[in-house]
Amino acid sequence: MSLPPEKIQELNQIIHNHMSHASVHSRIKGCVEESFVGDDRGIDEASLLNALKEKGIVDEVMRSLRFEGLEREKRKAKLGGEKREVEKEEATRVGVDPTRRYLYMHVLGGKAFLEHLQDPEPLPGRVTSTFTLHVHFRGQRFRSCPVPCACEPDLTEGFLLELQHDKSKMADAATLLSHSDTIHIVLIKTDTAGDTTLLGSHFLEWRNILFNPTGRMTCSVEINGVGAEAKVPVGILDVKFEMIPRFSKILTEEVIKAQINLEHNRVAERERLFLVYAKQWWREFLQIRPSHSKRLVKIFAQDECATNRHVMPVCSFVHPLRTGRLLDTPRQAARFVSLLGYERTPSVGGGKAEMWSSFHALLCKRKGDCEDHATLLCSLLLGFGLNAYVCGGTKSKGVAHTWVVTISPEGEATFWESLTAHRYVHRPINPDDPPLDKQQARPVHPYHTVGCVFNHQEFYANSQPTDVVEVCQFELHNEALWKAMSEDALKSICGTKILPPMPPLPPLFPPTIDSALISNDMEHELRGLVADHRKDLGLSTSWDDELCHILSPALASYELEHSTGVSVGNEEFQHAIRRAIPDGHTFKGFPIQFVHRNARRAFATCLRSPICEEIISCRGDNVRLAVRVRVFTYPENACATWIMFAVKYKSVL
Repeated sequence: MSLPPEKIQELNQIIHNHMSHASVHSRIKGCVEESFVGDDRGIDEASLLNALKEKGIVDEVMRSLRFEGLEREKRKAKLGGEKREVEKEEATRVGVDPTRRYLYMHVLGGKAFLEHLQDPEPLPGRVTSTFTLHVHFRGQRFRSCPVPCACEPDLTEGFLLELQHDKSKMADAATLLSHSDTIHIVLIKTDTAGDTTLLGSHFLEWRNILFNPTGRMTCSVEINGVGAEAKVPVGILDVKFEMIPRFSKILTEEVIKAQINLEHNRVAERERLFLVYAKQWWREFLQIRPSHSKRLVKIFAQDECATNRHVMPVCSFVHPLRTGRLLDTPRQAARFVSLLGYERTPSVGGGKAEMWSSFHALLCKRKGDCEDHATLLCSLLLGFGLNAYVCGGTKSKGVAHTWVVTISPEGEATFWESLTAHRYVHRPINPDDPPLDKQQARPVHPYHTVGCVFNHQEFYANSQPTDVVEVCQFELHNEALWKAMSEDALKSICGTKILPPMPPLPPLFPPTIDSALISNDMEHELRGLVADHRKDLGLSTSWDDELCHILSPALASYELEHSTGVSVGNEEFQHAIRRAIPDGHTFKGFPIQFVHRNARRAFATCLRSPICEEIISCRGDNVRLAVRVRVFTYPENACATWIMFAVKYKSVL
């Protein structure tokens, strides 16, 4: 039985949550200590599995697990005029593979979060700010339960990390030593309004457990801030590691340190060589025209860990990303990226801070700067097989900006704005054309200049006489127009065959929120807010449920147009409105879209619109109001929240 990657990830999360809440891990450890204490021969898989079966732990876990679509199905059959239930049990096998090795990461708690030293104790039933831990390791993602923010937060959580994807045999210590992937820990703070903040990001080395004879290791992990605060500690996490099952033969500490140092030296050497090449390449680029020094050619960038890690080539921030069945089309992928919140990288003092988020950090906080949106969108479009590149340049008034371009086999360039999901077909203007032709070909896109384009394999700097977008040709392989970096040089720093290899990308989480339930709750809350607002104005409120329902097709049509670029259903909506509005009555509607699910914030924003305020505060004869909410969900619980306020009233001449 084969499952898609996103379903496997969902099952892993369900198993992890169940085993954490049912104290299965502690029972397994108790069984190991009871059955194998004093045994110097080590623990093999068969003996461990037999001991767990004898204690009844395996059967109990499998009975208690329930997976949607994999549990027993009941069918009703009608035999001889009588109804009876026939239970059909499908033979399914879902569980942890006993032939693989796992690393149990147990977060024992947090301390020294001094920013929250004066925070009061949270009261029962009161909404408070929370901490959430996110963990990514070798394509596996987990998140902890949110806990109230405190100086010593109760961040007690266990994560069962699979160490091997190879099903051939159990991996030994020597095999695992070659796994250079670190555990990426991200700490997110969520305030009472639901806004998220990236507090810390840490890459944790776990291989020191390979020389521990007990298969256990405890350490304190100092979580530093991000960006300009990367040297400032945010807090400390106490973490305990345990190898399951234990090794029969361990490595020495000297061997492990030698391997880690060897990997660090390899990384440092290839980064040094690439830096030498990049400096020579840049000198050659400036020799073409001295004015090229003013063009926005971005070769290196820092992630959220800033000084904790080396400055990386921008190409290393782009990787082809496949989403399984979570996103079906490139335009739907662009819509998903546009629904992630936009935030400028925070900085102390004036100016713009420089920080590009890693994929995992971006998905955890669900918002980022334009560079984060562009690299994610480019990665998704590459995953769909398009020839996509990230563009670095400026918008109007010289504001630095990043967007995406795709180039068709025929050479036609299309711009993708990652913040809005808008697409623009690029039709360059010939500077030698008559002035009238230039005026007719004025671009509709907001981009002014382009300095470079890049993806995971290629990097090009714009060497055309002018970097103004409207006259630029996107014939990237034309050496007279674009100066390319050596593909071999790029592969040496971020290719697929480098040693140690680049870590795998984190998978996307499928949506977990109930869109119908959230839509109903928001609509009910908005009705109450409208009624209270009109009461303050001395007005009564009457709702038209039929008109509310008629608004639904319009909201569905708006979202479909944003995700596909095709407008459908508008004619039917207009027909329904004409039938619902009696003669002599007037209809007014106001649709608006948000990327959050906070009804109070949305209502406050709507009141700032003169049109919406006029609808909500409408006075007249037979005033009947309507409001409809429709929440459309995407991966990572990104959502498009559409709200339409409407009113019908009798016109008085």
